[in-house]
Amino acid sequence: MNWILGVCLVLVLIFLINNYSKKKQLQKLKHTLLSNWGQPKASEYYNFDAIANYFDNNKHKENAYHIISDKTVQDLDINQLFKFIDRTTSKIGQQYLYFKLRTISTIQKLSNFSELSSYFIENKTLRIESQLLLSKLNSRNAYDLVGLIHEEQIKKSKLLWLAYTLTLVTVLLIALGFYNPIYFLFIAPIFITNLILHFSNKNNVSHYLNGVNQISRAYKVAKKLSEFKEIKAHYKVFPFLKKIQSIKLKTEFLGFNVDLSNEYIFAIWMFIESFKILFNLEYILFNRFLDDIENKKQSIEALFLFIGEVDAAISTASLKSNNLELCRPEFTKDKTIETTAIVHPLIEACISNDFKLKDKSMLLTGSNMSGKTTFIRTIAVNSLLAQTLHLCFAKTYKAPFFKLYSSIRITDDLFENTSYYLEEVLTLKQLIEASEEDAPCLFVLDEIFKGTNTAERISGGQGILSYLNQGNNMVFVSTHDIELTELLKHDAYELFHFCEAIEQSNLVFDHKLKKGKLTTRNAIKIMELYNYPETIIKEAKQTLKKQF
Repeated sequence: MNWILGVCLVLVLIFLINNYSKKKQLQKLKHTLLSNWGQPKASEYYNFDAIANYFDNNKHKENAYHIISDKTVQDLDINQLFKFIDRTTSKIGQQYLYFKLRTISTIQKLSNFSELSSYFIENKTLRIESQLLLSKLNSRNAYDLVGLIHEEQIKKSKLLWLAYTLTLVTVLLIALGFYNPIYFLFIAPIFITNLILHFSNKNNVSHYLNGVNQISRAYKVAKKLSEFKEIKAHYKVFPFLKKIQSIKLKTEFLGFNVDLSNEYIFAIWMFIESFKILFNLEYILFNRFLDDIENKKQSIEALFLFIGEVDAAISTASLKSNNLELCRPEFTKDKTIETTAIVHPLIEACISNDFKLKDKSMLLTGSNMSGKTTFIRTIAVNSLLAQTLHLCFAKTYKAPFFKLYSSIRITDDLFENTSYYLEEVLTLKQLIEASEEDAPCLFVLDEIFKGTNTAERISGGQGILSYLNQGNNMVFVSTHDIELTELLKHDAYELFHFCEAIEQSNLVFDHKLKKGKLTTRNAIKIMELYNYPETIIKEAKQTLKKQF
C-alpha cells in the first residue's frame, strides 16, 4: 500500500514541476514579446526560398491589382526592406507578410487590414494573447503548411483495395481464432504483407508529415484566435474551421510522432506501430487523407490566410509603434503626388525631403554621390508600403493608387549571352507596354540607356520618357545627362536636382531636393580631391572646356 502512495506522490511531484516549468516559460515569452514590441527582430535567419513559397506558388496572383516583379524586388532591395518591417511571430505570418508586400490588392482590402492592425495597437492584452498563440507556429516546419495548398498531390495507391481486403480478412481470422486458435497462425503471412504495404507507404507519409502536423496546430491556434471578441467582430464568420475540424483526427493520427530515445516510449511506439500494421490503419487513412487534402485545399488556404493576416496585422502594429515618423497615405485619382518629410526606412538618420508634382513627372539631376538614386527608391518604397501596409515613412503622403515598375539595376546576362544594353532595352519594353494600361503607373528609372553612346542615349531616352509620361502615369527618372533637361521640360517634366558644397577640401552633400536644373559638375573635382596626378586633372579640364 505504501508503494502505491509513493508512486502517486512522485506522479504529483512530476506534474507540479512540469506545470511550474510551463508557467516560467510562458512568463519568459510574455516578457520577450513585451520588450520586443515596436523593435526589429534582433537576430533572425531569413530563408527567402521558404518565406517566398506562398507568393511564388500562389495561383490567385492574376486576380490582384498588381504584382511586384522580381526585377523591382532587386531594384528596391525589397528583401532588405522585408527584414526591417518583419515583426511577425509565426512562420505562416512571415510567409503571408512577404506575399502581402509583393501583392497590391484593392483600397478596400487595404483599409480592412489597417483596421485590423489598429486593434492590436489599442489593445495590449489582445496583442499578447494572440502572439502567444502564434508562437506555437514558429518552428521551421510551419513553413511546410503551404505545400498542402500548392503542391501537386501524390496519387492514391492502386493497392488500396488489397489493404481493405487484408484488413477484413485479419478481423475475420481474429474472430475465428477465439473459436479455434489455429486461425491465429494465418495472421502471420498477412501481417508480413501488411508490413510491406506499411513501409512502402512511409516515404509518402514522410513527404506530408510536417504539413500534416502543422494543420492540426494551425487549426487549434486559429480556433482560439477566432474566439477573441475583436477578431470575431472583424471577420464575422470562419467557415473553414468546421471543414478543417472534419479532418483533424486524421491529421493527428498521421502526424503522431514521439521521441524514440526513451526505451519505455519506444516500447509503446512499437506496440502502436504494430497495431497500425496489423489493420493497415496508416495505409488506409493516408490514402483517404489524400482525398481530404484535395477537397479541403480552399479551407486549408483560408486557414493559412486567416492566421497570416492576423500575424501580419500585429507585425504592422509593431512597426507603427516604433516611434518612427509614419503617416496614413491618402489616395487620389488626380495625377498628383505630394509628400512632406519623406525618408527611406533603411537609411539611418535619413535626410527628409518635401515636394509636390501636379500633372507632371520628375527629371532629377545631380552630382555623383548626391543621392539621386536613393531618392527615387525612397518614392518607390513608400508608394509600395502605402499600397500594401497602408503606411508611409513621411509626415504626409498623397498620390494615386499606382502600379509600380522600375529600371534601376541592369546587368549583363552571361548565360543568355545578353549585353547590358539589350537587357535595358528588354526591361524598358516591359515598362512601355505597362504604360498603355488604364490604371496609373509609377515608373522609377535610373540613368536610362547607360549601355550606349551619349547621343543615342539622350535622344532615345527623351523619346521613351515622353512616352511613359502619358495619361495618369508618373515618372521619376534620375540622370547625369543635363541635356535631357532641355529636351523634356516641354514634355510635362519638372526639373529637380541634388548638389554639393566644398568645405575644407571635402565634398559635402546636404541630400536636400532642390527645384530647377543642376549647373555644376563634380567628377573631376572628386578625382582632384583624391590626389590624381596633376597632368590627368589638367587634361580632363581642358577636354571638358573644348567639348562642353
